[in-house]
Amino acid sequence: MLLRKLPSLKAVQCFEAASRLGSFAAASEELLVTPSAVSHQIKALEREVGVPLFHRIHRSIVLTDAGRRYAEQIAEAFGQIEAATRSIERVSRADILTIHSVPSFATQWLMPRLARYSVLHPDVDIRLNASVDRVDLPAGEADFDIRYGTVFPDAGVEVIPFPPETFVVIGSPDAVQGSQPVRKIADLRGRTLIFTEVNLVGWRQWLDEMGEHDFDLGRGPRFDRTFMAISAAVDGLGIGLESRLMIQRELDTGRLVLPLGTQGVQLVCHHLLYLRSKAHIPKIKAFREWLGDQLSASET
Repeated sequence: MLLRKLPSLKAVQCFEAASRLGSFAAASEELLVTPSAVSHQIKALEREVGVPLFHRIHRSIVLTDAGRRYAEQIAEAFGQIEAATRSIERVSRADILTIHSVPSFATQWLMPRLARYSVLHPDVDIRLNASVDRVDLPAGEADFDIRYGTVFPDAGVEVIPFPPETFVVIGSPDAVQGSQPVRKIADLRGRTLIFTEVNLVGWRQWLDEMGEHDFDLGRGPRFDRTFMAISAAVDGLGIGLESRLMIQRELDTGRLVLPLGTQGVQLVCHHLLYLRSKAHIPKIKAFREWLGDQLSASET
């Protein structure tokens, strides 16, 4: 096998930094060496490749045509090295579990329970990212993705629907048990209703399912996140309509009550996504089973 003719990596590092920063001095600061050391390394590299890589004009430097081409190729090669390093780091960090979730589920349901998971799996570090953006599971952006609504998974992605969730009327104790208590659907007339614009079940559908078709739903505060609407209900801004799964903490602490009981509309809303090829990995299997157990124990 022929030996590869490779220049000194230290010399190439000095050249890459100087070409990117436009200065031997700036390169020396980044690499924690002296400017003369950078200059020496680059001169050695120029002798090795046989062409000048910089024009040295007074106290400044300018890439030659050959230097510019070399800099572009070196930058690409360094990028590949960095990508390969990150890839191997991901493989080595087998004790990190990365979960992506829609914000409201992460805030209202998952975060209050993560301490329980950590007690059971102390060697696994959780990375929880919350956004409405879709993540690329095949590219390794996350181990799990929890989505809301209809999903269109990539090839090789397993989709597990959550149990159906019940949308119920909610309110703070003061809002629904005061001088104008809410005990039946008709008591909602004339009250301030809170609207969650992203919910799969809204007031109109819920009332239609309950056989009430002539409610005026023109006014009321509107929110584009479930956790914001729940917070508004806790603060007494109005009466809300939310999935019972999302308000268990507020019910347990008495900050919210169900004035009409558990009557409501049921619908599958959330889904758990992960790569089938990772299903056998212990940390994947453990979290999937734990999540299923927690959901089964929750009031949905």
